[in-house]
Amino acid sequence: MRPLWRCRNCGAEWPCQPARLALLAEYRHDRTALLLFLGALMTEASGQLHQLHPDRRLDLTERFMSWARAR
Repeated sequence: MRPLWRCRNCGAEWPCQPARLALLAEYRHDRTALLLFLGALMTEASGQLHQLHPDRRLDLTERFMSWARAR
């Protein structure tokens, strides 16, 4: 749900755990493409969330990127 960046199914911050699992499965053979996709979405989310909360400093790296890095 944009611009709130919450899951339509569970209401948690997106990407929620089910979304993360689905993305990992979808991009299982191309982790670089997943990270590029998430980076683009993080940039979009940052702009939209900043408009909603201009007084808050948002660091979305953990939420969007850190979990998707190869272990």
